[in-house]
Amino acid sequence: MTISKDFRFQVTACSQGDQLASVTAPDLDEIEAAVPPEFRGPGGHWSPEQLLVASAASCFAVTFAVVAERRGIPLHSLTVTGTGHIGHRDDGRLGFVAVELTPTIQTEPEFIPAAARTARAAATACMVTDALDVPVHVAPVVRAGVPALV
Repeated sequence: MTISKDFRFQVTACSQGDQLASVTAPDLDEIEAAVPPEFRGPGGHWSPEQLLVASAASCFAVTFAVVAERRGIPLHSLTVTGTGHIGHRDDGRLGFVAVELTPTIQTEPEFIPAAARTARAAATACMVTDALDVPVHVAPVVRAGVPALV
């Protein structure tokens, strides 16, 4: 017997005029998105392009944290820097050609090799990056560190 899980993530985007949209999701704060200045937009708000890169970076971050916890790897800090590259694609259209993620991971010295393996596993397990039709390059930097003081 196979049990299949089916999840749905609903969002609503409404045009506000002036190249601005409001984005809502159930039980979450509204955000505003606008055409970025690079495309002659007003700027000053998250752009859809930034939101896509943020989705990839945050997906990697939470996936890594879950996998590291399951593997017993202490995680002192994790920062994921993401860069989306937009250019002319092979079909001649302007669009994303790649996404680069650079996770900087701090753990105990003896867990550095395991954290590097976990970063590779998280890169393939992230559903958001897996859904993209562009290459997602992940180049983790794993360092020894001390737990952050709260």
